[in-house]
Amino acid sequence: MRDLRGLPKAHLHIHLEGAMRPETLHELAGEAGLEVPTIRSFGSFAAFAGTYLAACDVLTSADALARLTREVVEDAARDGAVWVEPSVYLPHHNERIGPPAETLEIILGAAADAARANDIGVGIVVAADRTVDPADAIEQATLAGKYAGRGVVGFGLANDETGHPPEPFAPAFALAAEAGLLCVPHAGELEGPESVRGAVDALHADRVQHGVRAIEDPELVRRLADSPVCLDVCPTSNVLLSVVPDMSAHPLPALLAAGVRCSLNSDDPLLFGPNLLEEYELVRTTLGLDDATLAHVAGCSIDASGAPADLKERTRTAIAAWLADA
Repeated sequence: MRDLRGLPKAHLHIHLEGAMRPETLHELAGEAGLEVPTIRSFGSFAAFAGTYLAACDVLTSADALARLTREVVEDAARDGAVWVEPSVYLPHHNERIGPPAETLEIILGAAADAARANDIGVGIVVAADRTVDPADAIEQATLAGKYAGRGVVGFGLANDETGHPPEPFAPAFALAAEAGLLCVPHAGELEGPESVRGAVDALHADRVQHGVRAIEDPELVRRLADSPVCLDVCPTSNVLLSVVPDMSAHPLPALLAAGVRCSLNSDDPLLFGPNLLEEYELVRTTLGLDDATLAHVAGCSIDASGAPADLKERTRTAIAAWLADA
C-alpha cells in the first residue's frame, strides 16, 4: 500500500485559527490568562463557531499570530503537502493585534519564513464574513487585491450560510477577480444546491469551499463536471457539523464518479480532529477510494490552487511517479 504522506498534494481549505495545534492553544491561553476553550464534537455550526472565536481570543500578540502561521505551514509540510492556502478573516484580530493590513503583514511574513524553512509553497486567502454587511467584504477584497502577487492568492467567503446567500457579495468578488485573485467562497455546506449555484453564477467561483450539497441536484452536478470548478471537500467537518449523517453517506465518491473536480482538506483540525494526511487515510479506508482516485484528488488540489506554474508542473510529475511506484 502506497504511503499517502508521500503523495504530493495541496491543502486548499484550512482556516488559520482553526488549524492551531492543541498544545499551542493551551500555551497561548495560559500566557493570556484565558480559560482553554472546550474542544468537542459539535453537531451544530453555532457551537462550532463559538469555539472557533474562543480560539481566536488566545492570539493576543504579533508573536502568537506568527507562531500560529509558522506551525500551520509546518504541519502541512509534515502531511506531504507541497502547497497550502490558509484562510483568515482579518477583522477577528482588530482588538488584540491591529488593523487588517497590519495583521496581514504579520501572517505573510511568518508564512514566507516557514515556506522557506519547510520547502513548501504558501498562499494566503483573505476571507469575508457573510454574516457581516457586504460593505465589509468590499473592504477585505480591496485589501486582498493590494497584496495580489505579494503572498495573497485568493478571496473567500466564510461563516454561517443560513440566511446569508452568496449574491450580495458579488461586488467584492468582482474586485478580487479583477486583482487576479482566485475566488473561493464557502457554499453548499449548511445550505443546499442553490448556494453552490449562487457561488458559481454570482461570485464566479474558481473553487467552492465544501460544495458537497451540490449532490442533491443532478443537473448542477453535471454542470460542475463540465466546468473547471473544484470543490474543496472536508469529510470529517461535514460529519461533525451534521451536513451528512455519517462518513459512509458522504457524497465525495459520487461527486468524483460524476466527474466533479474535488480536493481533500481538513477545514479546522483543531476543532474536528484529523489533519490533512489523516483525511486522505480516512477516505481510503472508510470510503474505499483507491490510490488512482486519491492521486486524481491530489492532482485536482494542485491544479486548482494558487501555486505558481512551475510548482504545479513539478507536482503533477511527482504525483504520477507516486502512482507508478507500486
